[in-house]
Amino acid sequence: MNFFFISLHPKLVRAFAQEGLIARAIKDSKIQIQSVDLRKFGIGKHKKVDDRPYGGGAGMLLRPEPIVEAMRSLGELPNCRKILLSPRGQIFNQKKAKDLSQYENLIFVCGRYEGVDERVAEFYVDEEICVGPYVLMGGEVGAFAMTEAISRLVPGVLGNQDSLAEESFGEDLDQEYPQYTRPEEFEGHSVPAVLKSGHHQNVKDWRNK
Repeated sequence: MNFFFISLHPKLVRAFAQEGLIARAIKDSKIQIQSVDLRKFGIGKHKKVDDRPYGGGAGMLLRPEPIVEAMRSLGELPNCRKILLSPRGQIFNQKKAKDLSQYENLIFVCGRYEGVDERVAEFYVDEEICVGPYVLMGGEVGAFAMTEAISRLVPGVLGNQDSLAEESFGEDLDQEYPQYTRPEEFEGHSVPAVLKSGHHQNVKDWRNK
């Protein structure tokens, strides 16, 4: 599975790709991550990518031309979904992660400044997605979260596939149940007795509750 980040901060994307399970998944050829430097598609000798909004307003908007040219530089990718990170998009959740994991190629358009020219959302991407009801400095961090959620559903990315059977926010569970490890008692706080009982059904019932 391939992830493409159209971003003004390609070094940030490359740093994300060099750590943890994401880096291992890349090394094992389970996924690939590529940053596309939006600045290279900027306009004029100064590689301008933003401009003032028509009608006035605070801040600057990313122009459509550099974004569209950056996407087109990738060619016609098979089984591809183009996503604009946007505060007004559909809220990202586990079901959406599962849906997106079925694609071979995902393109993330990572906005900056006050936003992106509306024509990008209307005519050049497939959907807008929001990672939560808060404001970030850009779309990269939200796209990283989506990439982790989606990548771990790709066969072979997780060493222990059993953990996918009882996911937080999965089909049957709305939240992760409490979990404990050693020591059995820490500063007067003990592990619940049911977890030490060896009674599997009681443990399952406790976790479901």
